[in-house]
Amino acid sequence: MVMSDMTYPACNADNNRMEPGLGGGQPRQEFCSVLDNGFMAESIAKIRLLAPYVAENCHPGQFVHLRLPNLEAHILRRPFSVYAADARSGEIQLLYQTVGAGTEHLTTVGRGAQIDVIGPIGRGWQPQPSAKRVLLVGGGLGVAPLYMLAASFRTDVEVHLVMGAQSADRLICREPFSTYITEPCLHITTDDGSAGQHCFTTKVVKDLLDEGSFDYIATCGPEAMQKAVAALAAEHKTVCEVSLERRMACGIGACLSCMVETINGPQRACVDGPVFSALEVIW
Repeated sequence: MVMSDMTYPACNADNNRMEPGLGGGQPRQEFCSVLDNGFMAESIAKIRLLAPYVAENCHPGQFVHLRLPNLEAHILRRPFSVYAADARSGEIQLLYQTVGAGTEHLTTVGRGAQIDVIGPIGRGWQPQPSAKRVLLVGGGLGVAPLYMLAASFRTDVEVHLVMGAQSADRLICREPFSTYITEPCLHITTDDGSAGQHCFTTKVVKDLLDEGSFDYIATCGPEAMQKAVAALAAEHKTVCEVSLERRMACGIGACLSCMVETINGPQRACVDGPVFSALEVIW
């Protein structure tokens, strides 16, 4: 790749860095205590769990499979991306949106309750170690799997984030991301124009790619957005990974309910993903 000779501002802040674990641990069942659970915005909540094994072994982009307490009528577990993990405290954080009976019920689970968790699961982000300038693109709650990735880069890596939401009050992760990405490299878009640029994330991605080259792109959010980002990355010959959401039953690769069509044949989102090379996905 031919790098641009343009100069860019430093984009990483050093303060308040969390301590991620080693990563690479095999999925394990863990009974976790709820530390806190509450809404961050309308229909969007965050739950904090004491999950020492997952916190120590989770790799950015992986997820956990939860069995919700006191919901025996719904026997299937539910997958949630790990938003943050701290190996020192043993805490993990998950963001979720209330979209059905299961997630509505999850909002009622209070401090001290026990939740049956299996994790960490799946293939996470795999940026090349040599990457010096990277672009993260998150739409809506798709920013959640990108937070640990942003925290994982060395301080000499220039990290840009394009964060899109419906409106300003749904930019729930803007402040946490500012710990790792400074304002010149934090690009905000909203559908209604109430914060940042009044446009889709893909417009900003195109502008950034036209202005200068990146070594790596990671994106998560609505699949139409990811498809468009993948196309822009291919046009600019930039390595790109996508995190795809699928309905899952088992979470261990046995039931084949979460298949993704790829150039290498059908792949399981739960164990072969959820992160895939954008060039491999058949959109």
